[in-house]
Amino acid sequence: MRQPGRQTRRPERRTPQTAAELAKVHERALAEAAARAATRDTTSDDPSLFQPRPEIGDSWERLRRLGLDPDAGAAAVHLGPAEIEHRRRTSGLDPLLPVLRGTLLEQSGQPPLILAIADADGHILWQEGERGLRRSADRIGFLTGARWVEESVGTNGIASALRAQRPMQVHSAEHYLRSHHSWTCVAAPVHDPGTGRLIGAINLSGPAHSVRPYLLQLTATAAKLAETELRARRLESLHHLRTLAAPMLARVNGPALVVDAAGWTAAAAGLPPPARLRLPAEGWSTTAVHWLPSLGECVIEPLADGWLIRPVPLRNTAPAPAGDPDCHDSPDGPGTPDGPGGLGGLLAEQAEGARVRLDLRRPGSPALSVQGAAGSWSHALSPRHAELLLLLATERNGLSAAQLADALFGDPARTVTVRAELSRLRRHLGGLLAHRPYRFAESVLVDVAGPEDPYDLLPSSSGPAVRRLRAGLAGGTVRLPGTPPLPGRLPAPRTGRVPLPPA
Repeated sequence: MRQPGRQTRRPERRTPQTAAELAKVHERALAEAAARAATRDTTSDDPSLFQPRPEIGDSWERLRRLGLDPDAGAAAVHLGPAEIEHRRRTSGLDPLLPVLRGTLLEQSGQPPLILAIADADGHILWQEGERGLRRSADRIGFLTGARWVEESVGTNGIASALRAQRPMQVHSAEHYLRSHHSWTCVAAPVHDPGTGRLIGAINLSGPAHSVRPYLLQLTATAAKLAETELRARRLESLHHLRTLAAPMLARVNGPALVVDAAGWTAAAAGLPPPARLRLPAEGWSTTAVHWLPSLGECVIEPLADGWLIRPVPLRNTAPAPAGDPDCHDSPDGPGTPDGPGGLGGLLAEQAEGARVRLDLRRPGSPALSVQGAAGSWSHALSPRHAELLLLLATERNGLSAAQLADALFGDPARTVTVRAELSRLRRHLGGLLAHRPYRFAESVLVDVAGPEDPYDLLPSSSGPAVRRLRAGLAGGTVRLPGTPPLPGRLPAPRTGRVPLPPA
């Protein structure tokens, strides 16, 4: 029950734009000058009518810069039958087809639709649906084996969901190519629960005039069901590995654990088992001893579909306690950032002179690498953590929780979310991050490696500050920390600082 005098903040509700309104948005956007300054229609009672949604507007701007023709697109890329079969087998999506068919195509009273399943590169590996509708889709190149990415076919549901890594809808004239304006597409990404890796997208397409609003939620639900099926299969595989590992661990002298290929613990002996170890994204090198942030130096040996890991007691390195914050799924365990054996205490000691590199070159795969006195290590980042670290890297004087909330959500009141995410980050990074305000420690050298195309910088982010940073990078008015100035330009500021409200 609402308390008297207390105001609650609710998201603004806007009536979805009609196809005719979207067509005006599309034509006006394509008629703008190449300069990034947007032109508004001052004669309209509602100037926002002529502004696309942020995700759509960013996509259009990127495609205009690439020179994609909205009437012709680019040369189509089609896979041959052998390559299609190979990708089907290796995508991890093949076992999900029965679940997806039953959820998305076998619903009574549903308008005609096409179900398409694409891999992480945007290749359509399966396509099913009403025959007449599929013939119409064939005419725009939407068929099995086609690569449905923005660079070739413009803004579309599959590409948008893969870039944003969240459910997306592209309705009518939100498509960049005019030949697609009679269609609406809804798509949702699918991640491997074992690794967090994006493995593909589920898409429903149909005539723009008949697609129902609930289809976006239905597609998102189907993606969650698919991930649940993958999780069940992983647990079954982990149980099989545990059965193989039990007799071997009984014969090993000293502490040891067995993890699967994604780092999830199958069995352990002589030490509290972490839920998951962070394994190197680039794989193990040829040396037998490797340094793991949560365990120290370890001997690594292959075992079935996983690894046998035995910590080596070098430099009095103690195994991390249960709930070590460097392991997945244990944010509130008994290990603390500054406690004995915790990663945070180690990083606090090596923060002096440490070098941090935020690698954002690959859209959808942000990573952080650290070089310090105790060695080097890398850490895969969630999209939200990558956003926060990018903002802190471009504003070395620090930002308050309210400023970060405004930069990420356009709402300075969302400080609870920001503080929670930064608390998780500080469990991983320890002394590398300071607070009050939040910032990188002064002794830490930070540089950011960005993508070649500024609009590929954290494509899943729609945060106002990230969007301004993309625009500034595209216009050459800012640069990322550690990036040399372009030849022939005056040196830019030391960081790609974006305008933020005062604390």
